[in-house]
Amino acid sequence: MLVVRPARPDDFDAFMGFARRSGPGFTSLPEDEALLAKRLEKSLATFSSEAPKPDGDGGIYLLMIESAKGGKPFGCAAVKTNIGRDVPFFNYRIVTYGQASKAANRRFEMRALTMVNDYTGCTEVGTLFLEPERRGDGAGKLLSLSRFMLMASSPTRFHGTVVSELRGVVHLDGRSPFWEVVGRPFYRMDFDEADNLSATSDNQFIIDLSPKHAIYVDLLPDSARGAIGETHPDGAPARRLLEREGLRFEGVIDIFDGGPLLATRIEDTRTVRDSLALPFVAGDAHGEERAMLSNDRVDGFRCTLVPARITPDAVIVAPQVLEALEMEDGQIGRVRSFDV
Repeated sequence: MLVVRPARPDDFDAFMGFARRSGPGFTSLPEDEALLAKRLEKSLATFSSEAPKPDGDGGIYLLMIESAKGGKPFGCAAVKTNIGRDVPFFNYRIVTYGQASKAANRRFEMRALTMVNDYTGCTEVGTLFLEPERRGDGAGKLLSLSRFMLMASSPTRFHGTVVSELRGVVHLDGRSPFWEVVGRPFYRMDFDEADNLSATSDNQFIIDLSPKHAIYVDLLPDSARGAIGETHPDGAPARRLLEREGLRFEGVIDIFDGGPLLATRIEDTRTVRDSLALPFVAGDAHGEERAMLSNDRVDGFRCTLVPARITPDAVIVAPQVLEALEMEDGQIGRVRSFDV
């Protein structure tokens, strides 16, 4: 059995290990010890905060996944409550201009990229990393959807709009086809340098150096056009999970690698909409379908994906599940079935 829980101070070494293994373009996991230590400290404060502050300074809920028996965490994920409050959050929006000439008998549309910060203050789900050897056994689904189970436990702590910015196309050598054409001419630096600055600075360099006018997509070479809105192969499963959860591509992309931004209203996410708060009762759940279960609290949050028998009045789970969720028999928890 696997469990997702809040990050602890002793998770720092594992957290740094994820950053080293995440690869180029994974902006939310920079190899910066001081920055990651600060994020871990901030997460501890956010989880323990009693008063929700959806419109205050940006908080972060950092989660770790591990075996219910303990041991070293092998993945992480996060929910950021107010992106763009501490550091500006910029994107390109794909806009369409109508072109027409009666004299030339021409009428057509042209796409262009314009820089925006429309999602300032929104909640972001991100920082999703799973060690490669643990992918494909349900751990990714648990880790990804646990973030929505956390939000479902206390929706007022989060902004009404939820977004996820996915890593775009970046080659093994660290080269981004989108950056080479759209970024490098304006910033005059390598992709890795810009990516690191974005992760570790106040992003003033973006304000200083970004293009001041729209960039016409039709003027870009095929390599850059083909990267617009595309997801890195490692992120394709995460994108499918997010889309099944209800997030959609809204024509907004990352300004560095062209990766897509997905968004929806928090009440329209499948987990927040369909999950139920019910008593969890110890019993026989052998042979039942797996369901997402949490202890339905923020401080001390725990979540797992195990067989459960869901009735109108209670959720029947094995006794060891209650132990893993740190719950008492009959205590109210949250369940999300995959049959709905």
